[in-house]
Amino acid sequence: MNRSNLPDSAFVDPSGANAEAVRDLAEEFLNQLLTQLETANDRSPLPEEPPVLSATIPESPRSSDDLLEALEKIVDGSMNPAHTGYIGHMDTTPTTISALGDFIASAVNNNMLSVEMSPVFSELEVQLTEAIAIEFGLGPNAGGVLASGGSLANLHALAIARNQAFDVHEGGLAGMDREPVLFASEVAHTSLQKAAMLLGLGTDAVVAVGTDDDSRMDPAALEQVIDREKRNGRSPFCVVATAGTTTTGNIDPLPAVRDIADDYDLWFHVDAAYGGALVFSEAERDRLDGIEAADSVTFNPQKWCYVAKTCAMALFADAGVLQEDFRIGAPYMRGDETLPNLGELSIQGTRRADILKLWLTFQHLGHDGLEQLLDESYRLTASLRDRVVEHDSLELASEPEMNITCFRAVPEWCPPEERDNLNSRLQEKLLSKHEIFVSLPTYRDSRWLRVVLLNPFTGEDTIRWLFSGVDVVLNAEET
Repeated sequence: MNRSNLPDSAFVDPSGANAEAVRDLAEEFLNQLLTQLETANDRSPLPEEPPVLSATIPESPRSSDDLLEALEKIVDGSMNPAHTGYIGHMDTTPTTISALGDFIASAVNNNMLSVEMSPVFSELEVQLTEAIAIEFGLGPNAGGVLASGGSLANLHALAIARNQAFDVHEGGLAGMDREPVLFASEVAHTSLQKAAMLLGLGTDAVVAVGTDDDSRMDPAALEQVIDREKRNGRSPFCVVATAGTTTTGNIDPLPAVRDIADDYDLWFHVDAAYGGALVFSEAERDRLDGIEAADSVTFNPQKWCYVAKTCAMALFADAGVLQEDFRIGAPYMRGDETLPNLGELSIQGTRRADILKLWLTFQHLGHDGLEQLLDESYRLTASLRDRVVEHDSLELASEPEMNITCFRAVPEWCPPEERDNLNSRLQEKLLSKHEIFVSLPTYRDSRWLRVVLLNPFTGEDTIRWLFSGVDVVLNAEET
């Protein structure tokens, strides 16, 4: 094949003919990236003005120097979760080994569509999802598949719940005389509504259940809405409990929700995209008591397990449902008697080998390393929570159950109707003047400051700097 118009390093020659050019290119790019990552605290947690890049495809190849210059601007203008003051979202700097795993997965470019196209990775995904399902206590027949994000994992779980409840795997919903509905708390993730829409149920099929003062599903309210929907001629099929709400990080009462799901013969799904990591902490894992009885679980190691995005999974207590209630055979793929073609069992067909960076992270950190990261997050969260409670001008949104704390400024001198604006200004000035980024979600019709203590290099000094900044801003506002 004629490659005269291509740069020498455009591909890695399998005979090694261009090894020097490829290594020089890789070394240049890696050195620049590492320099930027190692100085992440010198840049703001969020860029003020992201660079404007040209999307025009050039007539001729650009030099590596041009590309390095562009990439430097791209990294500088990107969200900077490595900064120790980036404490506003469930994003963090990934483990070094998972970033390298991403590079390796891209380089070998296997396809998780079939065993033939990803022999090592397919087997590894089956084995590791089974092992993680055991961590959750889902039983000896459990397993699952990886997905590109928690939204797809929730979609996968709800599709199987629907198919099993109504036997619509082949015939669809058209012949049904009762409208299917599922139940989730009023603060559950919006991916559930997306899933219901894509599954032909409509967003209204997700029936909201009231919560207590700490944003946890109210079991009594759940029973009431189930009975109401049945009286109204609708057909309940699933209850979704949340283990780690997006805004406040609270956990629904899993044992009580499980019992109600059992009483009404409903599929019990737990969205543990964030909180699922607690299974790796002996001190905190009992917060997930009840999850072992779930029919399915969503878990995102890309969050509290520090795996580079994307890395999520849908786990099932009976992995056989993937074959019985979801599988679409692909005649163009060779089968394997002992190992499934994962593209036949998952929503995605062609899929990168995200399993490698997950496996590498778990191998590199081990149980002890994961547990230490989780427990340290709790220690820092307790410190932050106490500072909020002790502060005369601050209030908590709910009692933290994870490493997420929502609070807001409510000084006596600020009228209630002005407090949303005050907290918006507080968030802005914490970033611009103190290089601390906290997010500003709307929760119960008010604006709150949300802190997620996820970065492994964030410590007490960051918390002190945060509250110092809060005091400076509030004192300035008062005068």
